[in-house]
Amino acid sequence: MTYQQTIGDKKMGDQAEKLREIMQNQQNSIQNDSLRNGSIRTNTRIIAVSSGKGGVGKTNIAINIALAYAQLGKKVIVMDADLGLANVNVVLGIIPRYNLYHLIRKQKKMKDILQDTNYGIKIVAGASGFSKIANLTDDERKNIIDELSELSVADVLIIDTGAGVSNNVLSFIAAADDALIVTTPEPTAITDAYGIIKIIATEIDNVNIGLKLIVNKVKSVTEGKRVAERVINIAGQFLNLKIDYLGSIYDDVLVHNCVVKQRPFLLADAKSKASICIKHIVGRLENIEYKEGSGVSGFLKKLFVKK
Repeated sequence: MTYQQTIGDKKMGDQAEKLREIMQNQQNSIQNDSLRNGSIRTNTRIIAVSSGKGGVGKTNIAINIALAYAQLGKKVIVMDADLGLANVNVVLGIIPRYNLYHLIRKQKKMKDILQDTNYGIKIVAGASGFSKIANLTDDERKNIIDELSELSVADVLIIDTGAGVSNNVLSFIAAADDALIVTTPEPTAITDAYGIIKIIATEIDNVNIGLKLIVNKVKSVTEGKRVAERVINIAGQFLNLKIDYLGSIYDDVLVHNCVVKQRPFLLADAKSKASICIKHIVGRLENIEYKEGSGVSGFLKKLFVKK
């Protein structure tokens, strides 16, 4: 590792630590106010959703996980941190007035670009089409981190990172409580999922985030488990890293149709296979049992058997 790489890694680690400190300090202030008002708030849980390559359904999963959290009564914010190729607002069919570009350029504050939706969640839109900010300067990244304190009002902050392993992606992952790595059964997706896990293990000092794997677009229970076991076993053997398997999401035609219609599939059909998978994944994240309805109990038993 070169001297420049070492300095870069230190900066990334410092910024990630600053993000945690900002969120914690802001949350402590909120909790103190809540105690005075007779209500208790819990710490904001920061969940980064990432992938080694594009096209695996990362953004769609991030949004539907957010909606499942909202259905549990949580205050949820989704931040589109895919700087340059943002899609959160596109999937939701929303045209935001302001986005992260305005914040990065210090034209707007976070409170100005935080947007309500009709789905019970709030979003921070990314800067689609601005390739020049796909890799931020240290000062620009610091400005985002400073502004993130505004988001600590949420119970859950879901960060939809870009695909790949840029410094921006690693910074957000390093600062999160949990990193959900999304892959599919395609060989290239599996290879790239392991690739990003390897870089997380080698480039982020003292990895203490919860690394979790989601296998999307599976055709069978066996296929999902086989992909997960392959990634988890290799990560354990060569990286000495523990990866938790959250579950799979079936290759459901409903998902494709909803993407075209710009409507979250969880709201289009709450009883679809894909929707039930999302609810179960959130249940595992929160260590609660999702009560499945009739007609799919056998399917769920096979898909989500705990190891």
